[in-house]
Amino acid sequence: MAPPISEFERDLQRLEAQLKQLETEYNQYFAGRLARPPWETRSRVEALVKQYDRRHIQNTGERFRFQTIQSRFRTLLDLWDRGLRAREEGRAGPFAQKRSTPAADGKPGARVMHVASFRDPAKEMDSLHQLYDSLVEARQSVGEEAVPFHKFAELVKTQVSKLKANGSEEVAFRVAVKDGKVAFTAKGMKTDK
Repeated sequence: MAPPISEFERDLQRLEAQLKQLETEYNQYFAGRLARPPWETRSRVEALVKQYDRRHIQNTGERFRFQTIQSRFRTLLDLWDRGLRAREEGRAGPFAQKRSTPAADGKPGARVMHVASFRDPAKEMDSLHQLYDSLVEARQSVGEEAVPFHKFAELVKTQVSKLKANGSEEVAFRVAVKDGKVAFTAKGMKTDK
């Protein structure tokens, strides 16, 4: 029989769910599916993080888990803010789609399907599955077969390890469809300190 879940553990699960929702909404915004950034969801998550940050957490495991969630939230905020700032300034940012003039034969430009960032893919399985699902969807839309999940997960893990070894703290992955082909790219990100 599993030990009972503490009230704070339930709070952490709720916070993680809210953060995943916020990440999904930002991905939709930067992909052009939402008209404006998800300010309401962001405010709700920020309020929860501040509320839990003021709380005294005696359990070391819960404190570590909260600090991990808090760190991920700060990293994502930095990424999203850089993307918003770049968009406002009219320059390419971390989520920028490469603009191409439609060719004479009428082929559409790049369409970003999903963007996700990872520090440790093994600990971020929900995001990894979302990224995989978007890659499968993109490949099917151009008539290609899906890649087995285990091969995909190994590729992501390898890219994260490689780019972290080169000094990146986090790695952003992007799934896009351009000119009838799927582009799956990885880019290392360094936080300014």
